[in-house]
Amino acid sequence: MKISTKGRYAITAMIELALRHKQGPVTLADISVEQSISVSYLEQLFAQLRKHGLVTGLRGPGGGYCLRRPASEVSIADILRAVDDSVAATASKPLMPEDEARPVSLRLWDRLSHQIYDYLDNVSLAEVATTKDAPRITTVPKSPFSNLHRSAA
Repeated sequence: MKISTKGRYAITAMIELALRHKQGPVTLADISVEQSISVSYLEQLFAQLRKHGLVTGLRGPGGGYCLRRPASEVSIADILRAVDDSVAATASKPLMPEDEARPVSLRLWDRLSHQIYDYLDNVSLAEVATTKDAPRITTVPKSPFSNLHRSAA
């Protein structure tokens, strides 16, 4: 199972929401600046996250996005399933019985993909957001020293 750029950006944006949940709604512009993801790309991701019930959007002044459920009730697999059709298809596809006609390597990769997905289904957004590195997570550092600067602040 490969986590796509779309999946990584969605996880990163959701971590940002989890970290700021006490501040109220978070705008896509704020996430864009903090995580170096374009607003238009975030709009596409958040449309899918909203459709799958992971976020709620609030319009108007002071609006933005909030987690719809507590971060402890959102798994990393939930986020990937919402934005990445190939992950959803792999995860929902039942493992086939050991078929002698199928190459051993395909059977191995099928089992491995399911195990990874099962693992991610048991990792909550809250767990990821509370790691010591979470406040410094960026998808594309602005400079080689940007993470060093943030940790010193």
